[in-house]
Amino acid sequence: MMNKPISTPVTRYLDQQQVDYRLLPQQHATITIEDTAKQRGVRPEQMVKSIVLRDMGNQYTLACVPGDQSVDPKKVRSLLNCRRMTCVDSNSVALITGYQPGTVSPLLLKTPIPVVFDVQLTHQTLITISSGHAMLGLSLRSDELIALCQPTIAPICRNN
Repeated sequence: MMNKPISTPVTRYLDQQQVDYRLLPQQHATITIEDTAKQRGVRPEQMVKSIVLRDMGNQYTLACVPGDQSVDPKKVRSLLNCRRMTCVDSNSVALITGYQPGTVSPLLLKTPIPVVFDVQLTHQTLITISSGHAMLGLSLRSDELIALCQPTIAPICRNN
C-alpha cells in the first residue's frame, strides 16, 4: 500500500477495512464541483455529491448523486414514502453528519441516517468521495464504497 501522509477518520476507516484508495489532494480551496474535479484530476460525474435532506417529521437522509447532477428531493421523498423533503441549512450539516459543508462523506456519519445513492453512481468503476478534509478527496471503487455504505440505490437525480 502507498504511503498515506494525510490521515482522516475516513482514510483510517478505509485502511481498517483494507479498501484500496487513492489520495486526491488539491492545492487551493474550491467552491464548485467543476473546480474541485479539475484540481483533483477527475471528471465531475465521478464525484459523489452528498446532500442532507430532512422531511417534515425531522427524519434525515443522505442523498448521494454524481457531481454533475442535482438531487430531486421529490424522488427521494417518494422512494422513502415521506412527506415533503428539503435540504438542511448549512449550520445543520455538521451537527447531523459530523462533517463541514462541502466535506460530507457517506462514511462514518455522526448520526446514523439512511443513505441513498443515485443509480448513475454504480455506472462508474471509480468514484471519489470527500475524506472529510476540504483539501483532500479519495478515489475508490464504487462497488467497495457501496459495500461499506449499504445504501439504497435508486434514480434520485433531477431530470435535466
